[in-house]
Amino acid sequence: MKHICISELDLLPAARKLIDSFPGARVFAFYGSMGVGKTTFIKAICRELGVADIVQSPTFAIINEYKTIDGESVFHFDFYRIKKIEEVFDIGYEDYIYSGSYCFLEWPELIDSLLPDDVIRVRITGDFERVIEF
Repeated sequence: MKHICISELDLLPAARKLIDSFPGARVFAFYGSMGVGKTTFIKAICRELGVADIVQSPTFAIINEYKTIDGESVFHFDFYRIKKIEEVFDIGYEDYIYSGSYCFLEWPELIDSLLPDDVIRVRITGDFERVIEF
């Protein structure tokens, strides 16, 4: 499935389409170059899920936990700074991924061997016009 986003206003419908297209999925891997809008799209998805917290990149923390207005947890990972796969195990990666909560992963290619088989892969490309494919 492909969604073209010309402005940030296009992100909310794309986020809703992603969520609706995979109703049972909870783990989403976001691929794209630096600055392409992975975090911005994840913000839109979180908004559609009813996250009340401020959504921001967990680049230095590696993981952020957000809460929806219903008290559900949503986990947002950024593996950009991971140097060794052991670091992923040190943060308890499996506990989050298999929790049944939504998990959004940025830079998943750095932990490819650890991704669950049912992960939904989302690719974002483009400069002025973003193309989101899943």
